[in-house]
Amino acid sequence: MMKTLIKNGTIYLEGELCPLDLLIKDDQIQMLGQDLADEVSYDEAIDATGQLVTPGLIDPHVHYREPGQTEKETIHTGTKAAAHGGFTTVGAMPNVTPVPDTPERLDAMQSLNETNGIVHVKQFGTLTHGLQSEALVDFQSLKDHGAFAFSNDGSGVQTAGTMYDAMEQIAKLNLTLAAHVQDDSLSRKGVMTAGERQMELNLPGQLPESETSQLARDLLLAEATGCHYHVCHISTAASLDLVRWAKQRGIPVTCEVTPHHLLFSDQDVTSDNPLLKMNPPLRSEFDRQALLAGLIDGTINCIATDHAPHTIEEKSGSMQTATFGIIGSDFAFALLYTHLVETGLLPLTTLLEKMTTGPANAFQLTNVGQLLPGMPADIVLFDLNQSWTIERDTIYSKAMNTPHLGETVQGLTTHTIVSGKTVYTNQDGFLVQ
Repeated sequence: MMKTLIKNGTIYLEGELCPLDLLIKDDQIQMLGQDLADEVSYDEAIDATGQLVTPGLIDPHVHYREPGQTEKETIHTGTKAAAHGGFTTVGAMPNVTPVPDTPERLDAMQSLNETNGIVHVKQFGTLTHGLQSEALVDFQSLKDHGAFAFSNDGSGVQTAGTMYDAMEQIAKLNLTLAAHVQDDSLSRKGVMTAGERQMELNLPGQLPESETSQLARDLLLAEATGCHYHVCHISTAASLDLVRWAKQRGIPVTCEVTPHHLLFSDQDVTSDNPLLKMNPPLRSEFDRQALLAGLIDGTINCIATDHAPHTIEEKSGSMQTATFGIIGSDFAFALLYTHLVETGLLPLTTLLEKMTTGPANAFQLTNVGQLLPGMPADIVLFDLNQSWTIERDTIYSKAMNTPHLGETVQGLTTHTIVSGKTVYTNQDGFLVQ
């Protein structure tokens, strides 16, 4: 039996910041209270003076590229990046090779996650075989083999009938369908959002209606089927209006936003820069402001990185030939704390809610996202007064496709604890191999 005391910290507890100590017994939280050092016995202590103690962050949208694309990222390097960034639970998208679209492939994927991951990896199953077909998977068997949700992320479901049938079956399982919302006939192979900046740069433009028109379709299908529908990486003001409307009607919908859609607009694309190419693309400044307002008013349920690692070669050259996506696991919290909390745009408690209980509730995850007695000891300590610079040697992801290289941010992860075991400290690095 091992007991660890975290003392003198400020704990994020049920929406509030409280000066409390926390006692871990083996892999669970045993108790919280003031001045526990005087009342309980313990084997080791972590002095959290001046630090924030929070539930391990939850990222419901990452890409780990294993199996099949390990030159970009592996489960091990991806979960190291997550732990470094303060995440203790992640949702891994299924666009790997082969995709986990059968029970046997899902079992193999789960085994890799368990063996190579150093944080909790929840695995998405696919909606259709091979992601881009119209042939639905056996949802019941994938659920039985551990899929926690279903998604064809990276590909929008182009046929309404296919989406309706998938929703109908997933609703019966009481799980979540997470949708990459994109009508390919309207995206028009665009590499950035259609608009004045896209025309100035003479690059192919993606109509924002590619997202909104398919979202409108899907919300009506979710209403008809009762399926819990989750919108991945929402990016436009019109999409937010649709989600607000749907929530008012009682349609079971949740949505996520990425750090890059909160921090950048297409006005930041001042040149043909592949590091600013993502899907959905960066939208207008009006859209960006609307996303921030939607985060504050609760329309947006959670923040997800859409961590999308690629090789240097794949993210070089022109936006017309480079791949979509950027990384975010190592520094998402620090970026958002620096740009939104430190600047007074967002309360710290709101940011924490959108990265802990928000994603937990959106995906019906139990035993994560809160610091309560009896819960698994998934805990992170941040020194919010400590700054650091995002550089190659401060990123644990295998990839470095990010426009934030060289940026100094506030908020350093000092300890990441997974199931009661310290897996990372800023002093000693990773304590697990």
